[in-house]
Amino acid sequence: MDITELIAHITDTYAGVRVLTHVGDSFFLYDPDGDLPPQRQQPFVTIVTGDHYDKDSRLDRDSAYRVNIGLTKAGYAELLQESTVDDYTPRDTLLPHPTYAGQHWVCVVNPGPNTADTVRKLIADAYEFAVRKHNNRR
Repeated sequence: MDITELIAHITDTYAGVRVLTHVGDSFFLYDPDGDLPPQRQQPFVTIVTGDHYDKDSRLDRDSAYRVNIGLTKAGYAELLQESTVDDYTPRDTLLPHPTYAGQHWVCVVNPGPNTADTVRKLIADAYEFAVRKHNNRR
């Protein structure tokens, strides 16, 4: 799964998604009316292409990128147990997010055969959660 395919999957599959970009990174928000104020623009998925925010995954390597997915507390607990991760660099491995695991975010560096289906399912779950939160706030 390359980054272009992943971006196309998200934008082609899910209605009401707005993409914000910065220095090659993509932030996917559920904003069907395009009117969320900045303080409410919380992405449900991000794709980062460099070490702009942290260096834990070593995204300075050739063609490395990381998809980050925000889950519900229950969804996160179902996937990952409380554990310490010392290495966030393996590709195609589902891991807690190096910074935002406490907020129930997971990540995968370069999703591939081992994680592509899981990543697509988790993106769907994160999208549904974002829609629920948006509708509850309306």
